[in-house]
Amino acid sequence: MNIQNEINKTSGFTNLELLAKQVVEGFISGMHKSPFHGFSAEFAEHKVYNNGESTKHIDWKLYAKTDKLFTKRYEEETNLRCHIIIDNSSSMHYPKIKEHHLGSLNKISFTALATACLMAILKKQRDAVGISVYSDSYDFYAPEKGSERHHQMILNILSDLVTTKPDSANTDTYTFLHQIAEKIHRRSLIFLFTDMLQATSSPEKLFEALRHLKYNKHEVVLFHTFDSNTELHFDFSNKPTRFVDVETNEYINLYADTIRDNYKKDISAYFYDLKMKCSQYRIKYVEADITKDFDKILTTYLVERQKFT
Repeated sequence: MNIQNEINKTSGFTNLELLAKQVVEGFISGMHKSPFHGFSAEFAEHKVYNNGESTKHIDWKLYAKTDKLFTKRYEEETNLRCHIIIDNSSSMHYPKIKEHHLGSLNKISFTALATACLMAILKKQRDAVGISVYSDSYDFYAPEKGSERHHQMILNILSDLVTTKPDSANTDTYTFLHQIAEKIHRRSLIFLFTDMLQATSSPEKLFEALRHLKYNKHEVVLFHTFDSNTELHFDFSNKPTRFVDVETNEYINLYADTIRDNYKKDISAYFYDLKMKCSQYRIKYVEADITKDFDKILTTYLVERQKFT
């Protein structure tokens, strides 16, 4: 699916719900088998079959035993609770949208659209969703619910994230993951969208906070959000450039070619270490490369949901 075309057709992010619906429909149509088969309901009881009703749910095994027609009644599954945590620090608003090769997505807009897509599937599954947003403060929290009003409220929050850039907000993932862990008491599937870039806390402290989430038997998925072109491959032209840290405003002037090889070596080692740490603490690590589509994120939800339930 061409995300750029879908964004243009839906007037950018002014209708995030419609855009997410287009992405999800494209994702589902590309699968050989519907990912929703068998998820929407579970058997509750039998009732007597009445003439004219659909024969789809007749229990033929029971008919063979009793010589009477009964249909299976189902009740909706609402057992999954999903809490989505979003890092809204300044680094998540990189790159400036006008500079991005897609012309429309930076890390926070990618995260907002990915979250809206997840919500579209959660809604189909009748699952409850909650959300937390943090930067250098705990910006927003909503507990897990499944109502239409609740979904619309979260979509409005996501739209605001895309259009409102924080003023040099640092990342305080360590502090707020601990606070979020204290709020979520019932076992949940937790998705964390973050670029794992922070100036203060060490990676060890961050994983200590993630272990806090695991303490209550939550399933935790880390969506490591990054721009592979620039943040992984350091794909910048070799002209004098000032590189500015968007969270601390510190800067350095240099030619990209002079440090590219060392940069790529160090950042690749950091990514590898993150994956190993996640494996060590039984946290699912998923690369959320903003230059790619959303299939990996949506597939991860479907797989984790099956394991969770």
